[in-house]
Amino acid sequence: MNQPRLATKDDMPRVLELINELAVFEKEPDAVEVTLEMLESDGFGEHPKFTCFVVEVDNKVEGMALVYMRYSTWKGEALHLEDLIVSQSQRGKNIGTMLLDEVVKYGKSLGVKRISWEVLDWNEPAIKFYENKGAKVMRDWDVVQLNEKEIDNYLKEI
Repeated sequence: MNQPRLATKDDMPRVLELINELAVFEKEPDAVEVTLEMLESDGFGEHPKFTCFVVEVDNKVEGMALVYMRYSTWKGEALHLEDLIVSQSQRGKNIGTMLLDEVVKYGKSLGVKRISWEVLDWNEPAIKFYENKGAKVMRDWDVVQLNEKEIDNYLKEI
């Protein structure tokens, strides 16, 4: 198993496979709209919208962590961990820890005041993993979103 490294454009097909694997695990197999072309242009264009770390096992990407900058009105610059995904066949082999370690080191190098992410309330193994690493799971907060259709509907009402 290799140490985490920055992903390259060539890693994006496998990263997309991992994203789809996560969608199936989270019981939303048809929810992924991002395409390979989007990942390549958004992550590796003139102004990258995200940073991605990967871990390889036997020359195959088996884990990834995708992060991007946010701004907290309370804290200042913050790093958002969009997804940390380890292929199901490789879970329990320290890949998740390696990736989270890399994300935290990266956030520290950027001088962020907070690193944040979401976890599904039924994903107890992930919750325990994060709590064991010292993360605070804020169960009294709810995630609020508008999807593309809801954005359009909202704008029709104003």
